[in-house]
Amino acid sequence: MKTVIITGSTRGIGKGLAENFLKQGCKVVITGRSQPQVDEVVGQFGRMFSPTQVTGLACDVTSYQQLQAVWDHAVSAFGGVDIWINNAGISLPRKPLEQQDPAAVHSIIATNLGGVALASSVALKGMKAQNYGQVWNMEGFGSNDATQPGMTIYGATKRAVTYLNKSLQKEVKGTAVQVNTLSPGIVVTDLLVGDYDTSSAEWQKVKKIFNILGDKVETVTPWLVDGILATNKTGAKVAWLTGGKAFVRFMTAGFNKRDLFADQG
Repeated sequence: MKTVIITGSTRGIGKGLAENFLKQGCKVVITGRSQPQVDEVVGQFGRMFSPTQVTGLACDVTSYQQLQAVWDHAVSAFGGVDIWINNAGISLPRKPLEQQDPAAVHSIIATNLGGVALASSVALKGMKAQNYGQVWNMEGFGSNDATQPGMTIYGATKRAVTYLNKSLQKEVKGTAVQVNTLSPGIVVTDLLVGDYDTSSAEWQKVKKIFNILGDKVETVTPWLVDGILATNKTGAKVAWLTGGKAFVRFMTAGFNKRDLFADQG
């Protein structure tokens, strides 16, 4: 089966993807910024599946050298890399740009855009040399031109990733390497909830929307993995929350009460 590298896979969507690739018999490389966290997740999955199926290495995606080390680690452990998923990302508190910490602004651009660009560079170089492989880059709020106050920098990074993907798809044309897009929709994770003051009126409003359009990691990630493994072309998009699905959710919201945050108090 295939070998998969997932950046930011010690928690949230990345960890959910890793678990479901392992369920499908794939070999997985876990990454995160903390080696102890990586080791913990590798150990957990090793017990759930097989220790020979999973390995990991700490990686700051803003470092080309560390990203290259992840590639080299995967090749050493498993012989090659079939799929590289750029999942790692960070967000900012939802407030106007001029109120944001300049260091935090720099960090989110370096991670959400710079990290994807550097990781794609490492993966594409390796995949062109081995003459096979897929790079999957993750969409998010802003990818489709949506705008919202307080989301300026996050949305700008995601819009830039859309451009990056379209351009890379032209760069791999005529090669055996593929560049594709993963769109998980609204998934309840620490990244999503952590941007809000959950005691505020704003949170109560947005929570209603999340309960209509959102889903949990364990619902979305098996479907995404199935879609990725079924794809064998460049320029593909695996999207969970389509326009049609969103329309149906809104139309049936009055009859289908959901509370994705019940276990958070």
